Amino acid sequence: MKIPFPTAGVVIALCAATASMASSHREAPAIAGMPKVDATDLYMFRSYESGRQDYVTILANYMPFQDPQGGPNYYMFDPDALYEIHIDNNGDAKEDLSFQFRFQNTSKGTPIMVGGKPVKIPLIINGGVSGVNPASLLVRETYSMDVVRGDRRSGTRSAVVNTAGGASTFDKPVDNIGEKTFGGAGGYAAYAAQHLYTVALPGCSAPAKVFVGQRKEPFYIAVGKSFDLFNLNPLGAESGGNNNDLEGKNISTIAMEVPIACLTSGSDPVIGAFTTASVRQARLVDGDPPSGIGRASKAGGAWTQVSRLGMPLVNELVIGLDDKDRFNASKPRDDAKFIDYVTNPTLPALIQTLFPSAVAPTKFPRTDLVAAFLTGIAGLNKPLNVTPSEMLRLNTSIAPTPLGSQNPLGVAGGDNAGFPNGRRPADDTVDLSLRVAMGALCVLTGNSDALQVGCAPSDAPAGGLALTDGVRKTAANYGAAFPYLTTPLPGNFNPAPAAGTTYP
Repeated sequence: MKIPFPTAGVVIALCAATASMASSHREAPAIAGMPKVDATDLYMFRSYESGRQDYVTILANYMPFQDPQGGPNYYMFDPDALYEIHIDNNGDAKEDLSFQFRFQNTSKGTPIMVGGKPVKIPLIINGGVSGVNPASLLVRETYSMDVVRGDRRSGTRSAVVNTAGGASTFDKPVDNIGEKTFGGAGGYAAYAAQHLYTVALPGCSAPAKVFVGQRKEPFYIAVGKSFDLFNLNPLGAESGGNNNDLEGKNISTIAMEVPIACLTSGSDPVIGAFTTASVRQARLVDGDPPSGIGRASKAGGAWTQVSRLGMPLVNELVIGLDDKDRFNASKPRDDAKFIDYVTNPTLPALIQTLFPSAVAPTKFPRTDLVAAFLTGIAGLNKPLNVTPSEMLRLNTSIAPTPLGSQNPLGVAGGDNAGFPNGRRPADDTVDLSLRVAMGALCVLTGNSDALQVGCAPSDAPAGGLALTDGVRKTAANYGAAFPYLTTPLPGNFNPAPAAGTTYP
C-alpha cells in the first residue's frame, strides 16, 4: 500500500505525537539515576539482509551516552534487573509474547604474583582478548533468555537454548576496550561476531538469532542545540546542517532476529512491540561488602518496572515532567491516563513560541496524534482490532526495502518498509517527528481524510513545513546484516571528533 504525498516537502511520520530531541536517553527523573536499566531506543523492521526477508529484527538499546574510554569497569548489564522485549500480536494492548533477559557477572579472581604474594589486579583484563571467555578476561558476563507466552509474570515460561550444544547460558562480549586489547585477526569485530548465537525458541519451528553486546550508538541528532530551546535553523539543510552529538558514543544492545511466523497471531500481520526493564522493589546496601563483584548490595521483592520504551521520544517530550516516572512504570493497556498529553500536546505550542512562523495545529483534541501515537495508521500499521496504546507497530506483510534503496524518511519518502511502519536504524525519526507534531498528517489527508486522522490542512498551518535538526544518516552508515548496528568505538577513540566527521 502507498500513501499519497501531495508535495515533496510534506511528510508523514508516526511518533509519540511530538518532536524528538534525544530519543529516550535520560528521559525521566528516576531513570536518569539508573543508567543500567535506561532504555534509549527500540528498532523493529523486516530484516533486509539478503535471504532473511522472512524474519523480523528487534533491537533494544540500553545505557545511554557511553564514552568509549569508560573504563575500568565499562558498561555491564545489571544482574539485579530483568530486561524484556514484549510483543502484542492481536492489538489488545497486552503482551502475548515476552523475551526476558537476565545477566550474571562473575569475577574469575585471577591474581598475579607480586613480591611472592598473589594479588588481584585493578583491571578486567590481564592481556589481549580473543575468543569466547578467554583466560585473559577476568570478568565473565553471561546471560540467559526465556520466552513467556501470555502475561509476562503469570504466563508459560520456557528457556531459550543454543542450537549448538543446547546450552541455556550465553556469553556476552566485553566492551571495546581498545585496539591493543583486540589486536588479533579481525580485531574487535571478529571477536564480537563469535558471540552471535543461533537459538531454538520454544514453540517456534525455525531458529532465531541473538546478539547482546556493545555497539556504536546508531541514533543521530543535534542534541545540544535541540535542548537549548531549539537553537538551530528548523528550515535549514536536512543533512550537514549540524553535528551529530552522539557520533562519539556507544550503546549496549539486545538484538534478536525472529521468524515472522513466530511473532504474528496468524490472522493479523501487524505486531506491536515495547521494551521494559524492571528491578526488585527493595535494595539493601552493605556498608562493608565482601570481596567480589556485585556484592555491595542485595535486592529483593517483586519485579518493579522502571523503564518503558516503544515509539521514540514518548516520555522525553510528550509526557509532562511530573508524570515521567509514572509513565515508565506503566503498561500500554493503562495509557488512557496519559491521553491529555496526546490530545492536547504542549510541544507544538512551545515550537510556535520559539518560531512564530511555525503555527501550531489549531484543532483539538489532536485526533491525528491519537491515530499516529495510539492506534497505528489505517492502511499502514493499524491492527485489525486495536485498543489504543503506545507501542512501536510493524506491518510484517510489507516487504523489506534493500539497504541501497532505503529512504531515511521512510513512508514519507515512498518507502513503506520504514518509519512509522516499524523503525530501521537509518530512519530519520527526528525530522519526521518534528513534522508530525506540527500537523503533517492533517496536511496529507487533503479534504478526504483518507488516513482517518480527523483533521484537514486548514487545521495545521505549519503541517507542510520540512522541519529538520540538520542531521541525517543513510542505511549505508550501518551494517548490511544482523545485528546491523556497527562495531563500537574503541576505548582509545578521540572523544572530540572534528566537525562533519562520520564513522561507518
